[in-house]
Amino acid sequence: MPDLRIRTLCLLVFFLATLRPAHAQGTIPTFTRAIGGSSYTLVGRDPAQQGTTVIPTVLVPITLSFEGKSIQMDAAPDLPPIIKSPVFSNFSFSSGKKTQYADALLRATFPKDTTGHTLLGKPVVKPITISVPVGYGYLLTSKKAGTSFGVVDSEFLQKQLFQQIPRQDGALVVAVTHNTTYYADADATVCCSWGTHGIDAATGNSFVLGSFLRNAPAIVKDQDVQPLTQQLAEFFNDPLHDPKTYLRTVTASGNYFPAWQLPSSASSDERCGGAGIGSNYFLLEPTNTNPKNGFPASPSFSVRSGGFTYHLQNVALLPWYLGASSSPATVYSFPDPHALTGPAQPCPDRNFANAAEPTAPVVAPAPSSGHANGHQLIGYWTGSRFTANATPFPLHEVPPQWDVVLIAFAMPDKTAPEGTLQFHAPRGIEPDQLKADIAALKAQGRKVMLSLGGGGEYFKLDDAKNIPNFVSSVSNILSDYGFEGVDIDFETPSLVLAPGDTDFRRPTTPSIVNLIAGLRELREHFGPDFMISLVPEGSQIPAGFASYGGQFGSYLPLAYGLRDILSFIDVQDYNTPPLQALDGEIYESSSIDYHAAMTELLLRGFNVGRDPRYFFPPMPADKVAVGFLTGYTTPDIVSQAMDYIVTGKTPAGATYKLHEPSGYPAVIGAMFWTIDADRHDNYKYSNLIGPQLHSYPKNQVIDHQREQSQR
Repeated sequence: MPDLRIRTLCLLVFFLATLRPAHAQGTIPTFTRAIGGSSYTLVGRDPAQQGTTVIPTVLVPITLSFEGKSIQMDAAPDLPPIIKSPVFSNFSFSSGKKTQYADALLRATFPKDTTGHTLLGKPVVKPITISVPVGYGYLLTSKKAGTSFGVVDSEFLQKQLFQQIPRQDGALVVAVTHNTTYYADADATVCCSWGTHGIDAATGNSFVLGSFLRNAPAIVKDQDVQPLTQQLAEFFNDPLHDPKTYLRTVTASGNYFPAWQLPSSASSDERCGGAGIGSNYFLLEPTNTNPKNGFPASPSFSVRSGGFTYHLQNVALLPWYLGASSSPATVYSFPDPHALTGPAQPCPDRNFANAAEPTAPVVAPAPSSGHANGHQLIGYWTGSRFTANATPFPLHEVPPQWDVVLIAFAMPDKTAPEGTLQFHAPRGIEPDQLKADIAALKAQGRKVMLSLGGGGEYFKLDDAKNIPNFVSSVSNILSDYGFEGVDIDFETPSLVLAPGDTDFRRPTTPSIVNLIAGLRELREHFGPDFMISLVPEGSQIPAGFASYGGQFGSYLPLAYGLRDILSFIDVQDYNTPPLQALDGEIYESSSIDYHAAMTELLLRGFNVGRDPRYFFPPMPADKVAVGFLTGYTTPDIVSQAMDYIVTGKTPAGATYKLHEPSGYPAVIGAMFWTIDADRHDNYKYSNLIGPQLHSYPKNQVIDHQREQSQR
């Protein structure tokens, strides 16, 4: 018996050992090559070896059905052009030989080794339907064009996909959606990508998920198989990629390189693309022109066949990621060898100990331009606590243009009972100094509030018995430092609407109900001068127009339940997916149209989830500000957007038309994350926008405007 047990155990260990590599390897063949002293795994047959490897392919057209919507997004009609495209059919590339897109990619990567080939086999088609519940995505339809566009949680869709498609040994699963973009990490502000790829953890399937784009709304600039070829190329360059680890710099699987910089980054904050294939946030290529999302057209490579023009994604080849090359003839991109003309540049050092100190401003802040007209410049101050190796930025050095200063952040105390928050002065700033600086700003007539939460912090208040923890901990901090109120910045996944919570007027989600009660207790404790502000993400307020559930519209119960004691609300116009406006058109962030359209949703009110039974009433203009991100937008865009919203004067190029032609002169003003970043950018936002806001006529709520807001 002992011998039998040992033999059985050995067989079990051997069996498990054979399972682990198969799962880690995926379901398709790969090869490993050494490049620049490191080994990298790619799909298929090494081009240096003779022969052809044909990978069986399961092509899965997905029909997306959105809860409560009659329109379905069906990819089945897209199959004929996909099968005739370079994904599955032979085309002539720069090598002169007709072959498929992915095989040509490998040949371009190893131009001297072109005897081996890797091809996708004739696909076996397995259509499926996936229902998208409220809270996992939404549908946008352009009123003018009548075309639709889906926004879906990629992790949710991947899970649903492989509940219907079991393990496909030896095969690659190519799943296709129609006119659909994706967000990740169950957070719609982590948006947008055209798909994902890698190894599914549940089944071990190697897969590529991408969209086919045809007759999409106007904001979509990429076309036909471009998204699918982007994901396919990244998969061939990194077949062991784990789709759930895209946010991490280093993981246990996949190909990794020295952290690289996006060639077309809009600002220093967006330079770092990551250390893998595609950007670390959105799996975008270095050739993508916009680091935030993929809607502006990425330069593509066009081929024509059978009367159809296909647009193929230009992608970086492996030599690009490795930096400097020893050969001037090195090609860095495919199919267009001129898309990237030089190697990757290293990402700015984010290590706290090694990073260089941010450059001090070389211009002076604008002098005070007066704060009596009621229009306010609102900003978050961190004391540079979130900036690597920065010299502390004392609160008393905040330029005079800033009327309301939101101190970031009081965070959930993970060592204390639920609902308890804690606050610490930034590194290098003594608590007594901060208290004195708060008192000094207040003496100047400026408001200083404490912001609760912050990105990446999870807050919940599920048990009403813990409301006293929230009230007492926040009260003690406010009293100790002299803050004049609180700013609520609990971002997703905090305050997500619970299943069945469908009416913003009568919320049932415990954390939301209890937070409203706690804030009312704070107001009762400190009196009528106590200030409360809300700073929701785009998914938490304006997305409630498209869909209500989960994170979508999750701040509407707060705005409605606190409106009588609310000081102001300023939606983050940067942490947001594409959204629909009152004119029925779709807008994306960082544009004048978006700022005007999303702000007017609050000012005019809207049917929540498009359901006329649930009308969210307008917020008074004197309780609405507009939220901007330094570096993500430009001072000129902010200036034009604010002037349009306040005065109604339409800027050149704006397509969104305000419902109130004279504008909203009572709108409070603009909010920025952060005052610190503006300082490092030589006050280019505050020196322009502060005087602009303070030059407007006195902020008085005009009677007819108040009447308009009550309609």
